[in-house]
Amino acid sequence: MKKHILERLAEVNPEAEIWWDSSPLVYQSWVEEVLKEAQEEDRENMKIQLDRLYDSDRPEKMLFRGVTTNPPLCLNVFKIHGTYWAEFVDGLIEKNPGIDKENLFWITYKEIVKRGAQMYLGVFEKSNYKYGYISAQVDPREVYNEEKMLAQAKELARISPNVMVKIPGSREGYKVIKILTSMGIPTNNTLAFILPQFLACANAVREGVEIAKKNGVNLKKWRSVITQMTARYGDLGDLKKEAEERGIELSEADVRWAELAIFKKAYRTLKERKYLSKMLICSMRVSPPINGKQIASWHVEKLAGADIVYTCPPKYIKELMKIDEFIHFRNRIDEEPPREVLEKLLRIPYFEKGYREDGLKPEEFNTHSALLATAEEFSNATRGMVDFVNQRLEKKKKVV
Repeated sequence: MKKHILERLAEVNPEAEIWWDSSPLVYQSWVEEVLKEAQEEDRENMKIQLDRLYDSDRPEKMLFRGVTTNPPLCLNVFKIHGTYWAEFVDGLIEKNPGIDKENLFWITYKEIVKRGAQMYLGVFEKSNYKYGYISAQVDPREVYNEEKMLAQAKELARISPNVMVKIPGSREGYKVIKILTSMGIPTNNTLAFILPQFLACANAVREGVEIAKKNGVNLKKWRSVITQMTARYGDLGDLKKEAEERGIELSEADVRWAELAIFKKAYRTLKERKYLSKMLICSMRVSPPINGKQIASWHVEKLAGADIVYTCPPKYIKELMKIDEFIHFRNRIDEEPPREVLEKLLRIPYFEKGYREDGLKPEEFNTHSALLATAEEFSNATRGMVDFVNQRLEKKKKVV
């Protein structure tokens, strides 16, 4: 039986992890969509492959070892299962007279997290708490509010032992990560793009663990991952803008190399210094074009062989499946960018500061263009979730 492309990626390094980058609640709907679009002759084999990715009956055998979510992905739950969640919210309104839209949103959001966590609890328990975490993000509208993020993080952590709290790479975020780590609460550093952020996180985690050990905190169900939002760094930040201002021509391949160069350096640095966090890559793309065709995905091909987490959204998995025959994985984590490409990139301050350990100070993280753009996008999605529950609230008021 032919293996799924993600199974082949995981085989290059047994310590590598493949995660599902969306709410687990939408997985079955996505499978049905993929099978419906598939050629009839491919359908049976594809169904067997997809069943191996997520198998609740045999959690120790399934490929997905964890989950990442964020507000846009949780908003998607409403879009796919709108009728069900409208009824759920109506029930909450009945049980909580006088509730406002923000509290209604937060309770609903926590329920989505809780149900997703339950779907991966089997993996968590069968792996002796090594795998099976689901990342739940604090409200991105509070990215600079240390007190609010900490309070929300504690609430999310209480939902289930396999909830890993997603904290942004703002100056305040790293303070929160240190505190949560000292309490034995697992974290995922999101809205992170550059080496200075990754090292700020790794150091916060190391300091938090030292405090936890001093206080006798049980760390058996704790772990830390650091996310590079890869293509968001190259596509949403100032890389292309600053290159153009300096008359530097960047190809799509150059942009991908910029992202990969930072990730590879971070991976190597964390390994060499024996930091306790594991690097995670998200926001991957099928890119760059090869001979004019979209038949490559350097974000996984050139990082194959690494002991990292690859978290893959439904759309990206579907795109990978279409180019399966062109992808041949081998250990390439140690492959460096071409010298001429790196020299070109280092002439661009946006890259140079992100590639250098001390390129940005913590107080400068909050002004990084990719962080600002992503925080705004996630905040808008959160507002979309609030709007969804508020529509039910307003409708209830009209009936009354």
